[in-house]
Amino acid sequence: MNWQNLLVQFVLSYVSTICFGILLHIPLRAYNSAGIIGGGVWVVYWIMYYHQHVGLAISNLIAAILISLLSMVAARHLKMPMIVFNVPALVTFVPGGQAYKLVRNFVIGDYHLAMIYFYQVVVIAGAITLGFGLGELMIRAVNYLHNVLLKSSKSKA
Repeated sequence: MNWQNLLVQFVLSYVSTICFGILLHIPLRAYNSAGIIGGGVWVVYWIMYYHQHVGLAISNLIAAILISLLSMVAARHLKMPMIVFNVPALVTFVPGGQAYKLVRNFVIGDYHLAMIYFYQVVVIAGAITLGFGLGELMIRAVNYLHNVLLKSSKSKA
C-alpha cells in the first residue's frame, strides 16, 4: 500500500466533494466537514476494494454506511441537515463510469459486456441505497437505546 497514493486519493475526493457541494449550494461552513467525510470514506473504500480485495458490493455498502454515520455526526455538530453532508460525499461513489460503458456497449452491440456493466451499476446503486438505510437504522437504534437507558436510569433514581 502506497501512502502517497492514498494521500492523492484523499485530496482528489476531498476536492471533488467540495466542488459538488458548491454546485449544490451547501453552506460555506459545511465544506470542510463534507470534504473530510467524502475523502476519508473514499480512502476507506479504496483500501478495502483495491488492497484488501473485499468485493464491490461490500466495499460500497460499508462506504455508504460510513457516509451515513459520519454525516449524522457532522450534522449534529454543525446543526445542519444530514443531507448537506450525505449528497456531496456520495458523489465519488456514483457509478457514472459504469453507466456510460453500459450504454456505450449496448449501443455498439456488445451485449455481453453491457450486461457486465449493468450488473456493476445495479450492485453499486443497491449497495449505496442499502448502506444509507442501514446507517440510518444504526443511528435510530443507538438513539433508541440511549433514550431507554436514560429513562431507566431516571426511574431508578
